[in-house]
Amino acid sequence: MSDRLRLAVFFGNRGFFPGEVVASARKEMSLAIEKAGFTPLLMDASLTRFGAIETIEEAKKFALFLQDEKPDGIVICLPNFGDESAAAIACQDAGVPILIQAYPDVVGEMDFAHRRDAFCGKLSIMDVFRQYQIPFTIDIPHVVHPLDARFIQQLKDFGGVCRVVNGMKRCTLGAIGARTSAFKTVRYDEIALQKYGITVETIDMSDVLFRVEKITDNSAIEQEIKAIKNFTDCSNVPEQSLEKMARLRLVIDQYRSELNLDMMAIRCWNELEVLYGCAPCAVVGMFGDMGIPVACEVDVCNAIMMYALRLATDTPSTLLDWNNNSSEDPDSCILFHCGPVPSQMLTDKGKMVEHPMFAKSYGPGCGWGPVEGRLKPGQFTFGSSKTEDGEFVTYFGSGEMLDEEIEKAYFGACGIVTIENLQQKLVAIGRNGFRHHVAISYGNVAHVLKEAFETYLGYTIVNLD
Repeated sequence: MSDRLRLAVFFGNRGFFPGEVVASARKEMSLAIEKAGFTPLLMDASLTRFGAIETIEEAKKFALFLQDEKPDGIVICLPNFGDESAAAIACQDAGVPILIQAYPDVVGEMDFAHRRDAFCGKLSIMDVFRQYQIPFTIDIPHVVHPLDARFIQQLKDFGGVCRVVNGMKRCTLGAIGARTSAFKTVRYDEIALQKYGITVETIDMSDVLFRVEKITDNSAIEQEIKAIKNFTDCSNVPEQSLEKMARLRLVIDQYRSELNLDMMAIRCWNELEVLYGCAPCAVVGMFGDMGIPVACEVDVCNAIMMYALRLATDTPSTLLDWNNNSSEDPDSCILFHCGPVPSQMLTDKGKMVEHPMFAKSYGPGCGWGPVEGRLKPGQFTFGSSKTEDGEFVTYFGSGEMLDEEIEKAYFGACGIVTIENLQQKLVAIGRNGFRHHVAISYGNVAHVLKEAFETYLGYTIVNLD
């Protein structure tokens, strides 16, 4: 979903070590980054001795290189011990995540002509980076060859960290409509969010209702109706309801463009149903397929968690409820929501229905919009967030969506999950004042979120275990 990440590479060196290993490192690290699916950025080798950095002047050249290239992240590659002061000066103003890698020595080739000592040099660089207060990422094993499969995976994980950090350090959320008074579970603190670089732009529901009635471009409406029909099975849906959804989607996209929104949260009832005549669920799911997370019930904080998950996995995310027990298995439950799920997260396109709660409460015809479907099986990462005492507080974990049937009469988009120590986690969620909503995205990226949130973004993390 994202553009191809661009990773700049710093090659360390120290004069009395074998400098010729830098040339092979340039080739090997470039190939490793490409294998991980990213683009390597290497400073011209002719600008420094061996194409590596070991002096203050060379460090300044690399810093200028970073200013010009504006990479998404930096890989510090240590073919040998490397100069820690040069590395710190080169990277201190980079403002992007930094991954430190060190080559292993080869047993039997540790004579003075071949020893690398990168094992030791990596520790020195970490020490000096701490002194300079430069955040960095490391992984295990401590030393690893760039073309080792373990390092390729480190690079892929680091790519997720880069997307999360760079995407969230300055981002904008659109809150469409006021919080429903009864839903005190989704309260939030705008000023606390702004402290973390997250700006909230508020949109009044009256302006939404005004704009939808003012759309006169029939071809645009028809195009949106066609898109909705491609998104899900609309065979039973009145055309009038589809037109209302099409108009709503056009208006929300106007706000997205005007306010440069990265994510949104919407007041999904009851004005849209009672005063306008449709539910926004399918529209929400369609934006999710585009990579624009939208949380229902104006859950601003979990729209942010949806965005973090979308960045970490580079796939769509959705917002669900911790909703039902599913069996006698204490580690299993049902995650559900009315139907705001991206189609890419369902086993099939699903089917649009009329929301039974709205039909019962407000009369038939006003609640078309939810998409009934079943979440596809697979590994997923879950998380939730809130503001409290001026801090942005999160939790996250991983689980598996099971390939198990839920009774056909069960309404909405849902799936049965298994999560290790679920009961203990539910206690921790309740004790720490987290809401019943949980954001999910497919892929196992809890460790990516931990690294991004803790090392670079300064969020508060609650350990559910």
